Amino acid sequence: MFGLTFEKVFIISIIAAFLLGPTRLPLAAEWLAGVVRSVKAVTNGAKERIREEVGPEFDQVEWKKLDPRQFDPRRIMAEALRDADPIAGVERTPTSGSADVARDDASSQPRGVR
Repeated sequence: MFGLTFEKVFIISIIAAFLLGPTRLPLAAEWLAGVVRSVKAVTNGAKERIREEVGPEFDQVEWKKLDPRQFDPRRIMAEALRDADPIAGVERTPTSGSADVARDDASSQPRGVR
């Protein structure tokens, strides 16, 4: 949740307790709880509206796959290089054997021509 750990939340609450004091702290906690409830109601309302407009397909979407935290640029690049070349429409072959192919081609040529 926004990169907040338990320790950070604890330190923020201690600072808030000192800054607000014992008289205003309950009012601030009540206000914060109201804000959290209203934000949750807005998000639930938006989710329900999307569900109504999109229909049953909304529940079938795999939301975990769309989470931006799941994207690893190194993995994406590795998969792209391993998969087919989208421009030429040709599937790529591993490059580890290319030195062997070049060596075989060089040995098949006559000695005087290189």
